Amino acid sequence: MPVQRASFTRPILAVAMVTISTLAAFAQKAPVPTRVRGTIESVEGDTMLVKSRSGEDVKLHIASDLRVAGVTKISLADIKVGSFVGATTVPGPEGGENAVEVHVFPESMRGTGEGSRPYDLKPNSSMTNATVSESVVGNDGHTLLVKYKDGEKKVFVSDMTPVVTFVPGDKSELKTGAKVIAFMKQLPDGSFETDRVSVGRDGLTPPM
Repeated sequence: MPVQRASFTRPILAVAMVTISTLAAFAQKAPVPTRVRGTIESVEGDTMLVKSRSGEDVKLHIASDLRVAGVTKISLADIKVGSFVGATTVPGPEGGENAVEVHVFPESMRGTGEGSRPYDLKPNSSMTNATVSESVVGNDGHTLLVKYKDGEKKVFVSDMTPVVTFVPGDKSELKTGAKVIAFMKQLPDGSFETDRVSVGRDGLTPPM
């Protein structure tokens, strides 16, 4: 009997070791964040400290080729047929999508990131960058048909949905208290660097 127990124990231990190794591999492959949304705590030289919306402190090296865009509020009426927009949406009724926010790209940014993909703003949210082909005005908002190279979506934008656009900015806007979205990459030493920041104007929190 002891021999039989040993023969059963060894396979069980082997399976346990494989399971542990697999879990460790998954842990090591946790996705690296590509953006941080939050408030600037400080800027010292080429280092910026951001307090994320979820409360973490994120230290970022500011790249020498940094690009800064201001984010400013506009009205729902500023979304026209032919506008190239980005819309963060969540599934709505009858196969449509409800907009969480919409940003209208200036003409110089037309075509940026065209397409539709999963997004990390909210659970089950997606980001669609596309051209408005139809706009129907309702009692409580607009229903937009947006088209991109691989498809189209019907998006409902309520009167309460934040609508913004981008304007040229510069590094001087990166100061304590500013609300930002910093796009970042991980460097070989494990630290993070940002070369693109969107900063809210006049206290605005970028909604995307």
